[in-house]
Amino acid sequence: MTKMGILGKKHKEIGKVVLLPLNHIISNPNQPRKYFDPEAIQELSRSIAQNGLLQPVTVRRLPGDRYELIAGERRTMAFRSLGEEYIPGIVEEYTGGQSAILALVENLQRKNLNYFEEAAGIAALMEELGLSQMQVSQKLGKAQSTVANKLRLLKYPPKLREKMLAASLTERHARALLKISDDQMLEILVEHIIINQLNVEQTERYIENLSNERKRSRNTRIFVVKDMRIFQNTIHKAVDLMRKSGIDVDMATAESEEFLEYTLKIPKSAIYRSKQLEPVNVAGGSA
Repeated sequence: MTKMGILGKKHKEIGKVVLLPLNHIISNPNQPRKYFDPEAIQELSRSIAQNGLLQPVTVRRLPGDRYELIAGERRTMAFRSLGEEYIPGIVEEYTGGQSAILALVENLQRKNLNYFEEAAGIAALMEELGLSQMQVSQKLGKAQSTVANKLRLLKYPPKLREKMLAASLTERHARALLKISDDQMLEILVEHIIINQLNVEQTERYIENLSNERKRSRNTRIFVVKDMRIFQNTIHKAVDLMRKSGIDVDMATAESEEFLEYTLKIPKSAIYRSKQLEPVNVAGGSA
């Protein structure tokens, strides 16, 4: 019996292993894994050529005698690199939403995803299926806090994610850096961690010390601002006191983008009069 005969006979049997034409199989649009190592694919190809396929791929049926991959993207790529026309697979009746969940679960169980791909996959599931964090955590078998922490990793821009992964920074490194809200400072810190090869504990301690320094600096600025108000009040009180003493003081204030200016005009006559009124210390007794 030909391969097409085998396919025609068995492809309707759900859950059975059948031979599927590779040119009828498309990738899962919800595949969370975005990067596939070409060398690893070639290694898998050599293993399949030597030992055969140990686990069939899983697909779901689409209209027009086509199939969408649920699990087995790397195996499918390896078969294509070998020039094969068919691949053993299992056809399951899943909806698009179920397919997306299973594709993510399959990758999570095999630990095929880096932490940024995992976070992006969870976010895509939530958006496509309208799931809450609680619902998606239940479907993935993870704690809601774990899901929430992973989603926070998506604050990093793509280029910075690539840099962190290329330097083999771990998810704990990435989570420690979440305390930094300034994007420019974040890039500087990532560079510092990479150059100095800081481990997770060193990174957490460094960021904690940096945060404490910034808090102290902020408190100092607040104190100085309060002091400036005291200085201003002191100037106004001094002017009021001179006026009450009969000195005609003219005070003007001007504010620019850089300065707050105080101009005091005191009549010279008031200065001369004050000198004349100074007490004289006479030494000795009476004449």
